[in-house]
Amino acid sequence: MEELRELKRRRQAIILAHNYQPPAIQDLADHVGDSLELSLLAARADAEVIVFCGVDFMAEAAALLAPDKLVLLPDLRARCSLADMITPEDVRALRAMHPRAAVLSYINSSAAVKAESDATVTSSNALRVLEALPNEEVIFVPDGNLGRYLAAHSGRRIITWDGYCRAHHEVRVDDVRTARRLHPQAVLMAHPEVRPEVAARADLVLGTGGMVRAARERAEVEFIVGTEAGLLHRLTEENPEKRFYPLSPSLWCQTMKYTTPDRIVACLRELEPRAQVPPGVAARARRAVERMVELT
Repeated sequence: MEELRELKRRRQAIILAHNYQPPAIQDLADHVGDSLELSLLAARADAEVIVFCGVDFMAEAAALLAPDKLVLLPDLRARCSLADMITPEDVRALRAMHPRAAVLSYINSSAAVKAESDATVTSSNALRVLEALPNEEVIFVPDGNLGRYLAAHSGRRIITWDGYCRAHHEVRVDDVRTARRLHPQAVLMAHPEVRPEVAARADLVLGTGGMVRAARERAEVEFIVGTEAGLLHRLTEENPEKRFYPLSPSLWCQTMKYTTPDRIVACLRELEPRAQVPPGVAARARRAVERMVELT
């Protein structure tokens, strides 16, 4: 920790940690939040170096929005399986099949996929972006569960890609029944990346930022949390008088747990590995993110 503090000072660095990071990483971070929130913070931060404790697409997004800063990803194994399920070539093929459709890419996608999109969305603002678009037909990539959720709640024709977050996709209706039986007074919050039949049985369908706000603002004291287990640490830390229970033991992302204090120290010492996006891709991907901001 002493070396970490010295390296941060010397490098003029800040540490950003996603809500799904291990508790030890959240505790040493300067800021904890969701992927877009942290990327926007990286762009505003008075720092020369950003250590992004998350997965690859998140560090890429920070590099897009903070091109004047050096963005580091402590462990290159921290890849998002959902983002890896689609390529730019796949998006171009979908456009060719549906030339009148707008293309929306989930924030959980690579910069190269964002560059092929009309706009990027998050789980919390996707419906607002859809409502702002004139297109009756929309291609949504890569999360099929989130795409189906949007189709059910928007009235638009959504062409989905069959991608999924492995942790959220493994949650079943039986998990809901079990959690309800064990915690009958609890509010059940589910992420829209879960299967539609699971989302339909939740009290609230929210992204991680929405869950943080609901836990803070609602009067209830018990919550079943239907997203990756790392969020429970933040919820408990910020609301010590309330109780939080995981919806399912499957809600665990291994790649989110690769970050360690040792890896953070090493990347600050060596200024590697770096999150870098080719300039041509970066300009187009940045435009998709900016379009999201404009529409919402």
